[in-house]
Amino acid sequence: MTDLANPALSAVPVPLTTRKDWSSDQEVRWCPGCGDYSILAAVQSLMPDLGVPRERTVFLSGIGCAARFPYYMNTYGMHSIHGRAPAIATGLAATRPDLDVWVVTGDGDALSIGGNHLIHALRRNVNITILLFNNQIYGLTKGQYSPTSEVAKVTKSTPFGSLEQPFNPLSLALGAEARFVARTHDMDRKHMMETFRRAHDHKGASFVEIYQNCNVFNDGAFEDITGKEHRADMLIPLVHGEPIRFGSEGQHGVVQRPDGSVEVVEVDDVGEDAILVHDAHRESPGLAFQLSRLARGPHEPTPIGVFRDIDRPEYGEEMTRQIEQATARRGPGDLDALLRSGSSWTVE
Repeated sequence: MTDLANPALSAVPVPLTTRKDWSSDQEVRWCPGCGDYSILAAVQSLMPDLGVPRERTVFLSGIGCAARFPYYMNTYGMHSIHGRAPAIATGLAATRPDLDVWVVTGDGDALSIGGNHLIHALRRNVNITILLFNNQIYGLTKGQYSPTSEVAKVTKSTPFGSLEQPFNPLSLALGAEARFVARTHDMDRKHMMETFRRAHDHKGASFVEIYQNCNVFNDGAFEDITGKEHRADMLIPLVHGEPIRFGSEGQHGVVQRPDGSVEVVEVDDVGEDAILVHDAHRESPGLAFQLSRLARGPHEPTPIGVFRDIDRPEYGEEMTRQIEQATARRGPGDLDALLRSGSSWTVE
């Protein structure tokens, strides 16, 4: 299987490209004003800087508004079925390590019917980059509540208000032992591009939640934190190795309580030395999990950036290594003999 990686390919210079080279000839058909446009522009603008050829790049999606993404990228791609993009991406990334595999999904696609596939792709550490567009609503099917909709959300499917506690996508990813977990939002292209770059460069499963406005069915869901007049006091930038401070003058900060939880404080009240220093490379996901729970919803100061970034063996490489070791011990397998060997066999 090692020849699938084809080392000769990596010796071929990657031609210089522009955003136009990564843009397909398909008409972009999202609602005017949708946040998906800005995410698409950020990805298309980033791709020329990643140093990867279009012919070895794949975008996979499930079902939903976000799932039209592969049509608009001038690469290989597949608009698959509802919730199954992580499963398809797992097979592709494990058998074709020479490819860059991206998964584009939404909060309904990934966290409802696709929840099982998502958590297993993350825990296995498959070498894929997952972009989850979170608009806290079902957009394609016209405005039903989603797994991230807030309690008491009134929609077409919950006319008296939803009763369920919503998923926190980052907490879910961290609970599944994702090695790279980040959050960004559709109103800041520079931040999106840097977050996507880091997710792509991470070896293994990368998970990025993107706060994305649905201006038709859930307009302004994130306005309290992403609006220009609110960002300084409501978005908490996470920068590895730096104190977690925010505000127009850095007057707010985050501290860790004795019980391990975190809270927002005024720096003048506690002193600079008390402010928590962000450590994205901490082996335990505990602190990253606490940071993911700092805001109860997008109406309170909310961390953005990279929550966790640690190295672990990647699934495809480990699978290849295991097959090579077995082949070295036993020689190449004989599939025909296996199929004709009867109803049982012994694995040594």
